[in-house]
Amino acid sequence: MFNGTSSTSAKSASDLLRPVLVDDKAACSVVSRKAMEFLRIACQVVIGLGILNVWFLRCGKKTPYRGKDATNLKEEFAAYGLPSGVFVLVGILKVGAALALLAGIFLPALVQPAAIVMAVLMLGAITMHLRVGDPPGKSLPAAALLVLSLVLIFT
Repeated sequence: MFNGTSSTSAKSASDLLRPVLVDDKAACSVVSRKAMEFLRIACQVVIGLGILNVWFLRCGKKTPYRGKDATNLKEEFAAYGLPSGVFVLVGILKVGAALALLAGIFLPALVQPAAIVMAVLMLGAITMHLRVGDPPGKSLPAAALLVLSLVLIFT
């Protein structure tokens, strides 16, 4: 019979809510992990496809982001005062890192090293734009890919 006092076998309100709170934390943890996984994969896809686009589809085309007044990617490296060997080396590194980021969707161990390589290359791209006196807007794609690479490195 209920007389306004609690018995030792009765549970308090916090005891009754505790399993719900624990379950909610677990659910939030699962959602957070899924959201972070989605964010990481999105970064990998944007960086990977973006780099492949630049180096294969837009390599021979003028874009608003080319350094100086270059009309293609090879001219851009020449405008920076870099020898053709650097063009080849950077191309191999960027395409290799882009492919590793895409493969990293299925082989996660590839993501961290590829993101580090990409971040270093994007810092180099920004430095080259600054060195030749390009307006800041020309560095925007490299800066965006640098940020996405840093997300991959630090999450």
